[in-house]
Amino acid sequence: MKAVLLAAGLGTRLRPLTDHTPKCLVDIRGQVLLDIWLDALAAAGVDEVLLNLHHLPELVEAHLARRGGPPLVRTVFEPRLLGSAGTLLANSDFVRGEEMFLAVNADNLTDFDLRLLVEAQATGGSLATLTVFRTAQPEACGIVEVTDGVVTGFQEKPARPRSDLANAGLYAFHPDVLGLIEGSPPQDIGFHLLPRLVGRARALSLGDAWFLDIGTPEAHARATREWRGVSVE
Repeated sequence: MKAVLLAAGLGTRLRPLTDHTPKCLVDIRGQVLLDIWLDALAAAGVDEVLLNLHHLPELVEAHLARRGGPPLVRTVFEPRLLGSAGTLLANSDFVRGEEMFLAVNADNLTDFDLRLLVEAQATGGSLATLTVFRTAQPEACGIVEVTDGVVTGFQEKPARPRSDLANAGLYAFHPDVLGLIEGSPPQDIGFHLLPRLVGRARALSLGDAWFLDIGTPEAHARATREWRGVSVE
């Protein structure tokens, strides 16, 4: 199985930590965020990962050379940021012919078992499965409306949220979803792809899994205090 790990962002909200360090190499209790994700993807059965790069790519390449595998990691440099959906579309050959692939925002941190996402997509019979969690700040998130497990509405950072279910940025997609991405980059999964999947995607709750967007120094400090890592049986 393959996965796209979206890691090309500048990490501007996380400055000054990201002035000289790519966001995916930020340390979380002695382990960098990128390694946490690669280990979790490998545990879920992913054997090949595409990692997009932009900010300080040479540091990420050097880290990967030291790490080795599994999983096998293929990097693609974006001189101009394509956006999350734009990255998927530009690398459609990577997932062509797959029954499904995972797409993950590398700036999140969670102990959610990705095997549950794989199983939900394999048995759900839909084009996509996206993960959701309850949030106290719905206006700051991509908000998902769900009826009987099916996504019936989506709003990206709405001024008047219709739900408190937030998009967690962990996706299982059938490659056919890439045909729904239109227009020139940058194209974003939340703004441009998910609205086209209303009625065609299923939602999976993170349940009681720990989840945090490592987007600010305050969030990073919280992760440093609270993160306990992932236990895989």
